[in-house]
Amino acid sequence: MSSPDERRRIPWSRTATISTVRSLYTIRPSPGPRWPLALQAALAIAAPIAVMTLLGRPDLGYQAATGAFAALHVSQLRARERATVLPLVVVGLIACAALGVLVGSSTVLTLVGMAVVTVGASAFMFGCRLGPPGPLFFVLTFGIAAHVAAVAPGFHPVTYLAAVSAGCVFSYLVALAPLVRPRRWREPRRRLHEILARQPWDADSWSLFQRSVLVAVIGSVAGILVDPDRAYWIVASGIAVVGVVASRRVAVSRGIHRMIGTVGGAGLYFLLVLVPWAGLWLAALLGALQFAIEIVVVRHYAMALVLITPMVLLLTGAATGDIGSSAVALERILDTIVGSVLGLVAIIVPPVRRTGPAAR
Repeated sequence: MSSPDERRRIPWSRTATISTVRSLYTIRPSPGPRWPLALQAALAIAAPIAVMTLLGRPDLGYQAATGAFAALHVSQLRARERATVLPLVVVGLIACAALGVLVGSSTVLTLVGMAVVTVGASAFMFGCRLGPPGPLFFVLTFGIAAHVAAVAPGFHPVTYLAAVSAGCVFSYLVALAPLVRPRRWREPRRRLHEILARQPWDADSWSLFQRSVLVAVIGSVAGILVDPDRAYWIVASGIAVVGVVASRRVAVSRGIHRMIGTVGGAGLYFLLVLVPWAGLWLAALLGALQFAIEIVVVRHYAMALVLITPMVLLLTGAATGDIGSSAVALERILDTIVGSVLGLVAIIVPPVRRTGPAAR
């Protein structure tokens, strides 16, 4: 067994490599019961599609399902505290969708808007220390809205925003489901100003914010070189690698997991699209994928990406009327690799230290 002094002399890159390799074949224990959140997330994405399919407008259901992202936020808070904070998340997601619709027809404005959304969402999530999933779904909501606005046939901005808003509100109501139990109302809770109390930025929050900003700026430029229409996926992949933990070792591991998981997820997508999913069947499939994702994501990130990739591809394809495209899956693999590498670069770059009273 090596001594503490010997372990200190092991290069960081070597210890990170060993840790990452081990993580690929290690299933971590869950920190607590995940099925309540998983059930909420599955219902939030599947119910809008199912209901609108029965009403003869599955296209609106696919668009509303984007609002399911709201239910994934601040799950670490008590139910009454989530009820207080989630409206801010809902408003933020709707605002991101609105901005995406507004600038979707312009490549330049879309790239600028994506950088603005990433910086603003990162400042909110990291500054208030709201935990996972960080700014990721704000970026995805903006990117999907801009992409749908640019390519979907017969796109109607007001209808799209109404559908996304309805999906966000429904997702919020689903997240409130635990409050039907009387004991939840007896739990202590902090008020909104206490949860979001302004605190000096600590070193970790500042590092995460800087990494996200770097990903947003360089990712937008990379999007121009790769494909502007897919730049949002590059930035989202980088943001996912940055994560919500400042540890470089954890972030590097997430980057490798994301690359491997996305390739596996693209393979699963190719298999799934052999079946013509639509309407109620697609609602059931997306709900099952979302449920499984929330169960697995805290235990094995690469395994979760195997499920996340086909879910997002199916949802985006359904919303744009281009479900089942193998070319899109191959593009997503390339975008994910570019975004993951970008995220790793952002992690390696030393953060700029803050000066002034807030830094002390």
